[in-house]
Amino acid sequence: MNLLRELPLGTRVVVRYRIEGGFTDALGDLVARDETTCTVETRRGPVVVTFSSVTLAKPVPPPPVRKSGGGPPPGL
Repeated sequence: MNLLRELPLGTRVVVRYRIEGGFTDALGDLVARDETTCTVETRRGPVVVTFSSVTLAKPVPPPPVRKSGGGPPPGL
């Protein structure tokens, strides 16, 4: 996948790749790459993906900012 070889490290990406029994996605920052793999730092930790297993990859915007609180507005 040429895109993953060309994007700057630190770019937020989503990568769909083959696993036994189907496909899965890695969403996070592109933090490393070599001749055959790239590493995406996800919320669950680093995911090393071989380029040969990638079926789709694209840059994505930063995650949305979470609003504090989470409860109902005051007075309700």
